[in-house]
Amino acid sequence: MTTLAALFAILGAASNALGTVFQRKAASTVPSGGGLRLILALARKPAWLIGIGGVVGAALFQALALLNGPIALVQPLFIMELPFALLFAIPLLHRRLPGAGWWAVAGVVGGLSLLLAAAAPTGARDQASMARWIPALVLCLGAVGVLVALARQKRSSLFRAAVLGSASAISNALTAALLKSATSTFADDGLGAFLSTWQTYGFAVTGVGAVLLLENALQAGSLAASQPALTIGDATVSLLLGVSLFGESIRTGWWLVPEAIGAGLIVWGVLRLTRVVPHVRDLAG
Repeated sequence: MTTLAALFAILGAASNALGTVFQRKAASTVPSGGGLRLILALARKPAWLIGIGGVVGAALFQALALLNGPIALVQPLFIMELPFALLFAIPLLHRRLPGAGWWAVAGVVGGLSLLLAAAAPTGARDQASMARWIPALVLCLGAVGVLVALARQKRSSLFRAAVLGSASAISNALTAALLKSATSTFADDGLGAFLSTWQTYGFAVTGVGAVLLLENALQAGSLAASQPALTIGDATVSLLLGVSLFGESIRTGWWLVPEAIGAGLIVWGVLRLTRVVPHVRDLAG
């Protein structure tokens, strides 16, 4: 089951990466703005529709992954979205990935492998009580609200991209937690129970919010500012939600040493990747 969860998570990361590349291509061609007006303008772009298709495919793979494994395993694997996104973008730019880029990819993949092998995340349950959900919802939604407020202030484009990327990451992690609960209900009790549980409508709302925040983050500034916040933030918040909501656990003690090394390699690789690819701001332009 764990192997199957990992496979679906990697497929989801690849699908989401494809979606991100095409969404970035579309977002770079519309006038500046935000909210629903931005979405309506993007909806007329074929590239954006292809990107949304990638996002939908990623959601399906993510649901299958969460049904078969803990969120603390599934969501960190979505860090692979960044290497996939940059590798997909290279042919669109008619360029090749520099040697330093391949080292960065190796750092992300190696660090993620080391982190997950050392942490060995396991899941205790698929549902959480409202006593656990309420603090998680308040903290996550409150953090998103603060980040959006900061982005609305007149700051640099890099700052806006980073904070909106962070807000999207938190929304993605919360969506994954809600999706895990809803898909478990579907698997255990059928479609009727799935349609009657609040988590189903919760992940739909937070998922749409995450997409909207992503579109604004991609338009606000460089992928080098938004993507590290998206990938690292999603994995970190998902791990916290997995532990606090579903009682998931990771190995501690001396295992923290290789876990820290793996996390450090991931951070280095992600930051390096966003800098070695030529003209990463125009990734889809």
